[in-house]
Amino acid sequence: MVDRIIVVGASAGGLTALKALCAGLPADLPAAVLIVQHIVATARSVLPELLTRAGPMTAEHGVDGEEIRAGRIYVAPPDHHMMLDDGGRIMLRRGPYENRTRPAIDALFRSAAVHYGSRCYGAVLSGLLDDGTAGLVAIKRCGGTSIVQDPEEADWPDMPRNALIGDSIDYCVAVADMAALLPRLVRQPSAPTTPPPADLVAEYRISQQEVPSMSEKATILGSPSPFSCPQCGGVLNELHNDKLPRFRCQIGHAYGGETLAALQVDLLEEAMATALRTHRERVVLFRRMHESAQARGYAHAAARWEKAADEAERASDVLNAALNSIRLAPEEVKG
Repeated sequence: MVDRIIVVGASAGGLTALKALCAGLPADLPAAVLIVQHIVATARSVLPELLTRAGPMTAEHGVDGEEIRAGRIYVAPPDHHMMLDDGGRIMLRRGPYENRTRPAIDALFRSAAVHYGSRCYGAVLSGLLDDGTAGLVAIKRCGGTSIVQDPEEADWPDMPRNALIGDSIDYCVAVADMAALLPRLVRQPSAPTTPPPADLVAEYRISQQEVPSMSEKATILGSPSPFSCPQCGGVLNELHNDKLPRFRCQIGHAYGGETLAALQVDLLEEAMATALRTHRERVVLFRRMHESAQARGYAHAAARWEKAADEAERASDVLNAALNSIRLAPEEVKG
């Protein structure tokens, strides 16, 4: 079993950062490197080939049941959470989406924290929203080391910035400095590893589909919130071990606060677009009914349909304005 492990998460803008990081890591690195880069489930990933060409270490997609080796890079394949078991082997599972993605950074980081404790080193690079924030918190809770790319350097600073707000970071550095820092850290003595917290173990088991979060065997995670899961409609429990809000439903879908807010906007936009389309169709229908009644000399019915058409048109204008403003930043809305 590999003694030290480095886990890395990236999303939008992450390819540039990952290539720069792998270019600076030495071939004799005494640790395995596992990487999650957000990718569309149906896409073909060529990331291992790109990272192999970028630096001296060989990269490959993780294979279920494969024992990891020092000096190698393992990349999560599309549509699978990549995690570790207690024997240092890779697990690929199609568990519940976390932060609306699979593979998810938090799922990998959590499994590494549970099994490697103080011998785990996690790094979050460029990306949108907040996947990786909870994962770094898990690593810190288990005695590991957490690192983020300097948000000022990242193409998309959200993920590093949210991780910093999560207040669990040991180092905030440029990627070039991270490539020098990680080999130095993994060669230093680590603190004794302590048993992982029960809630982290429970979430790890949910991610690998071993125990659904609603089963009688599951550890109760958090407390019910007033929010529903955007993906399945179930009640979201708010988890209380992170400084930033985080939520998980009974199916196992998990969200950071930033991701949940983004999904709520998506749902609002979809619902409002449907309402707008329906009101516009009503305007057309009511105008036709007005013309028909008018042609037949039914003045009272014609007036009623004309009034209904005018009301539907006003409602369409209100919905259209709301739809146009829903994705504006708060300061733009105020302006």
